[in-house]
Amino acid sequence: MTGISVSDSAAKRIAKILSSEPDKSALRVSVEGGGCTGFSYKYELVSEQEDDDLVIENAGSKVLIDAISLPYLDGSVIDFVDDLMGQSFQIQNPNATSSCGCGTSFSI
Repeated sequence: MTGISVSDSAAKRIAKILSSEPDKSALRVSVEGGGCTGFSYKYELVSEQEDDDLVIENAGSKVLIDAISLPYLDGSVIDFVDDLMGQSFQIQNPNATSSCGCGTSFSI
């Protein structure tokens, strides 16, 4: 595994979101079957972590990734982009051979 990282902009945004959700402690990022190109990313605020979760902490933020999603996300960077197209979390995934235009689904 080459690891998964969270950019500073994503960490700041996650920390800001979590500060307004007192009953939530982390952002869970997972991969599910489906989406335009085969797999899709899922983002969910959660209050508990599982024993097999990868925990990434950065600048007051906590990201959890389940063991099943780890191989699909290996080497990825979780980023937060704020541009003319809007604000969104984006995953720069070196394992994806293609992705859809909206950036929420990919294939391997």
